[in-house]
Amino acid sequence: MLFSHISDLHLGFMQYGSRERENDIYNSFQQAIDISIKDHVDFIIFSGDIFHMPSATGNAIIHLANELKKLKQNNIISFFILGEHDISRIRSTPIPFVYNNLGFSRYIGNGVPIYYNDIMLAGFDKIRKNDMEFYEQKFKDVDTIASKYNGHKILVMHQAINEINKFAGELNSTDLPKNFTYYAMGHLHDKDIRNYSHLNGPVSYPGSIELTNSEGIKDTTKGFYEVDISNKETKVNWLKLDIRQQKSFNIKYEELEHSIMKIIQGIKNVKLKPIIELKITGENIETDTIQTYTSKIFEYALFCFWKIIEKQKNTIVYSCKPAKIDDELLKLAINSINSETASFAIKELLPLLSSNQINEAQVLISENFTKFKINNDTNNRVK
Repeated sequence: MLFSHISDLHLGFMQYGSRERENDIYNSFQQAIDISIKDHVDFIIFSGDIFHMPSATGNAIIHLANELKKLKQNNIISFFILGEHDISRIRSTPIPFVYNNLGFSRYIGNGVPIYYNDIMLAGFDKIRKNDMEFYEQKFKDVDTIASKYNGHKILVMHQAINEINKFAGELNSTDLPKNFTYYAMGHLHDKDIRNYSHLNGPVSYPGSIELTNSEGIKDTTKGFYEVDISNKETKVNWLKLDIRQQKSFNIKYEELEHSIMKIIQGIKNVKLKPIIELKITGENIETDTIQTYTSKIFEYALFCFWKIIEKQKNTIVYSCKPAKIDDELLKLAINSINSETASFAIKELLPLLSSNQINEAQVLISENFTKFKINNDTNNRVK
């Protein structure tokens, strides 16, 4: 039996406010579905962050419906859980439930095991780090059920593992139920797969299907896993998607013209215009000169960003044009307040406010007010 493990779709995400970038995500998703159909997978797992925002756009809703319809026409069932981007702060019904109710996909994020043919599947929606302790008993309960089942057992979660990413980590691999033969994970945008002696199967992150702002501009690959569980051994194969290139270059100001001409030669025949970032170092830098030479790239790139990097007292000062405002706001906020509060403000509150989701922002503030007040009072007493 063969299944696809696809994660972090972020349908509806419009990077840089660009319709082309929104369509890039739809294209990657369509590729993953078409490959799965061509390879005759038996089912598909979506491990969270199906949409980029809980209040998904009409385009995103329709594109997901079209691809799920194709799966149904080919007798391929799919299962999903919710990531943090799918869950509304005002406790409204998540949009993916519509597809569950219509029979286009099946929700498995409540921790209750289901059975498909000879396979047991169990999933948990995104769990906040502060709520993790309340799920310890649920993990034990589902693990007990898994220990008594002889067939393949798949656990689906949208959580980061500390051993893989200590900055985004929310639990240790030892916290996971141990009796599953495959751990279909989401949340981390870079692909990774790990085997632990205390777990019965691989912990697998296929990564996102396209680059998002949180990853920066980099030359990377995106894709998904096809997993063969025809035999007792779980075999995992990662399949690459054809995505728009994103490249970052370090350039010396004194070699600006030559470097840009070389970059143009490398990208002029690329099918999809790439996204380019230039990091420029040097002395006596004139921004007008940079603008003149970088403008030559515009014909061959979807976007071209440049920044001046200056070393001052062992720190790096970025002068960006245009700026990546989320990153810069987060840096400034962390310098002013504690990192947890800064992360909350920039990563959770700002996206809601910037998309005019005022009611959801108000609920989010109310939910977190007590927590931050207690933390602040505790810190003041310690001081």
